[in-house]
Amino acid sequence: MSLSQIFGGAGLAAGITVGALLAQQMLGKDTLTGLPTALFTLGSAGAALFVGRLSNRFGRRTGLTAGFITGGVGAIGVVIAAITNQIFLLFASLFVYGAGTAANLQARYAGTDLASKKQRATAVSITMVSTTFGAVAGPNLVDVMGNLAASMGVPALAGPFILAAFAFILAGLILFIMLRPDPFVIARELEENKQISAEEASETNKWGITVGAIIMIWTQIVMVAIMTMTPVHMKHHGHGLKEIGIVIGVHVAAMFLPSLITGVLVDRVGKTKMAIASGGTLMLAGVIAAFSPNDSMILLGTALALLGLGWNIGLISGTALIVDSTEPSTRAKTQGTVDVFIALAGASGGALSGMIVANSSYIVLSLAGGILSLLLIPIVLWPRHKEQDKVQLNV
Repeated sequence: MSLSQIFGGAGLAAGITVGALLAQQMLGKDTLTGLPTALFTLGSAGAALFVGRLSNRFGRRTGLTAGFITGGVGAIGVVIAAITNQIFLLFASLFVYGAGTAANLQARYAGTDLASKKQRATAVSITMVSTTFGAVAGPNLVDVMGNLAASMGVPALAGPFILAAFAFILAGLILFIMLRPDPFVIARELEENKQISAEEASETNKWGITVGAIIMIWTQIVMVAIMTMTPVHMKHHGHGLKEIGIVIGVHVAAMFLPSLITGVLVDRVGKTKMAIASGGTLMLAGVIAAFSPNDSMILLGTALALLGLGWNIGLISGTALIVDSTEPSTRAKTQGTVDVFIALAGASGGALSGMIVANSSYIVLSLAGGILSLLLIPIVLWPRHKEQDKVQLNV
């Protein structure tokens, strides 16, 4: 599982780093530069539902393998679109490429299938840390892959997608061969031997799934919006692909590398408190990004690192809540459905980010993201107060 996540992370990083730049180059304008992120995130939404249902019926191995290999096919299509300068093929291929993103994200649930309730956030974090190695290497190979692509007569910005195609397909093959026995199948068989109170499960689901989903959706919108336009913002102010790759590499590292620490904190401190910390961290990221000097890679890198960290805390907190609130018999299907809404949120953030920057500025986008992040705090606290009110009424 960990080995597949390394390659999956490398494939994921390609679209994040150069997707907007490739669209800008082919379109010749900035208004729709957020569309690539929106498209592969939208593709991720459809694939999340597909992967979730496959996993629920046949196990994680089948669902995740299908997602990764489909994403690899999409990456190949992006390369062909860049060579032939076919913008519609680019958009269609980015949509298919999103399947790899969906598989990479849903792999975090596999780590929780056999984990105890008190260790689920930690289990998520172990899977996410494995993603770090590939996800950090991907952006830092942008320059290398660009030169390799150029040497083959392929546009330099398509180079990272050559890496993505190889990485996604290899991740799928590794899972198909090595993920035996399937953890989800084992967990479902174990659960069949237990008696679960339907009333208790319903009470947990009443707020747990909703709050967990809101946490992940909210953090996804903010993270994707600011992240998408940072490469474009940097390019406009004279930064090259190497500098952009470094900043995005720092961002992606912060998305995954702190997982072991944040996972333990979520299990020990609590999901609600850590979700609040996520909102505060994202707010700080937006403020720093907005007021960073255009030539300061250090401050932009700091802002993007905080952006990744805030997303990381929110994702682990929300994921643990979702797992706690579902039964193994329907868990993968529910998780896939939740990830659809997360992906749609990311698609919205990516699409709107380009329009906001084109009609105002990167500063406005970053500040708006920071303010939006703070709204996460009352949203997370509200159901907790509702539960406390119920307890008081029943006493």
